[in-house]
Amino acid sequence: MRVLGIDPGLRNLGWGVVDAHGNKLRHIANGVIHSQGADLAFRLMSLHTQLTEVFHRYSPETAAVEQTFVNKDAVATLKLGQARAIALLVPAQFGLEIGEYAPNAVKKTVVGVGHADKTQVQHMVRMQLPGAEFRSADAADALAIALCHAWNIRSSSLRIRA
Repeated sequence: MRVLGIDPGLRNLGWGVVDAHGNKLRHIANGVIHSQGADLAFRLMSLHTQLTEVFHRYSPETAAVEQTFVNKDAVATLKLGQARAIALLVPAQFGLEIGEYAPNAVKKTVVGVGHADKTQVQHMVRMQLPGAEFRSADAADALAIALCHAWNIRSSSLRIRA
């Protein structure tokens, strides 16, 4: 199963693609989409266009998006929510089921600790996906989200069979 993980952001939207076959995980690709334009509407459209290109290129079978946390700046939280809407919209347009995970749930699944720092997450992503290279924390986070989703799908299917 090909899984796309998305770390939503208005300026930098991380994405990561992994293949999951039983217990085997394989890194396919990752990157960061940078929104373009000064106007919010054009930045959102830019995210949509570029994320759609990722879908066309890698043909994921399922997707997962990190849930938004609320911070002290309401305007920034609202903008992040709008970028997250794009991250949910594009997979839905391709007819995919979408998993949503809180940041602490992703960290707990990938690292084993819900309050792990970015360095620990990146280390565990490299351990689970040997040879995976990523240039930013956003791409590493997206791969962690994809791993979390792959493991949750696998766990669900094992519970159904039992």
